[in-house]
Amino acid sequence: MKQVKPLPISKSTVTKILDRYSALIVTLVIIIIATMVKGTDFLSVQNFMNILRNNSVIGIIALGMTFVIISGGIDLSVGSVLVASGAVIIMTMNATGSILLSILAGLIFGILVGLINGLIIAKGNVPAFIVTLGAMNIYRSVCQHFMKGGGFTSTSPTYKDISNGYLFDVIPLPIIYFLVCCIVMHLISKHTRFGRHVYAVGSNEKAAKLSAVNVDRVKILTYVTMAVCVVIAAIVETSRMNSINATSSGHFYELDAIAAAVVGGTSMAGGRGSISGTFFGVLILGIMNNMMVLIGVPPFLVGAVKGTIVVLAVLLQKREKD
Repeated sequence: MKQVKPLPISKSTVTKILDRYSALIVTLVIIIIATMVKGTDFLSVQNFMNILRNNSVIGIIALGMTFVIISGGIDLSVGSVLVASGAVIIMTMNATGSILLSILAGLIFGILVGLINGLIIAKGNVPAFIVTLGAMNIYRSVCQHFMKGGGFTSTSPTYKDISNGYLFDVIPLPIIYFLVCCIVMHLISKHTRFGRHVYAVGSNEKAAKLSAVNVDRVKILTYVTMAVCVVIAAIVETSRMNSINATSSGHFYELDAIAAAVVGGTSMAGGRGSISGTFFGVLILGIMNNMMVLIGVPPFLVGAVKGTIVVLAVLLQKREKD
């Protein structure tokens, strides 16, 4: 009987597998390394809960950032918009006593911010980097002026329960919010016309126009989506802290969100990325932060390690493209 030889796996097949599941593979490798270093201290359920809870705000912002980067844009204003929307939420709540009304006010404010950014970028044909860099300085500066460099504290006795409670007395609510946002954003990106158009615009804007895609509308909606994610993150953060600070809140959140998206496989050139990849990107950076704390890495060096990871991720993307 003739022996059948197994079909060899081509190099292109291996490359596709690594490209598709790179974030998951890296996550598993980091978990294995962390376990070898710290053992059961790292593998405990409570530790993983802490990692996800502590990175849920960045994670929610990173989901919106993924859409923006896939479309070929960037948003550097998310940290400042978080502060501004958080201030609107707390001011409205302290004035009216209504949590629902304050959240609605924050969402309206966020949608307006995203709409303004999107209109200037799409209709004014101004680079997203410039528009959002200007917005970052404007919102932070205005908040510091009106808050006198300090912050606002909620007077509602129940607002903090939004993010400080547990589902089934086990899972912190911020994790639930993050996971729900992941599911919703994944469905939008994979199963809606808007999601497909975001990829098309990021891949080739001219070709998208020739294919009857309303590029300006896609760009505007992308920044509105980004702003809504920021407002949700602001609700989680302000309720967890029961306050917002004009100087320290949202500091460097834009860089952390970009880092999570890029580490998760989103291409800075646009047109490529996934919500699932960003989820693992958030997890990778969260595990790295946690591991560095556990092994006693000086806190001032955490940013250096994070920056190195981002640069390496971009270099790997460029190598795969070449």
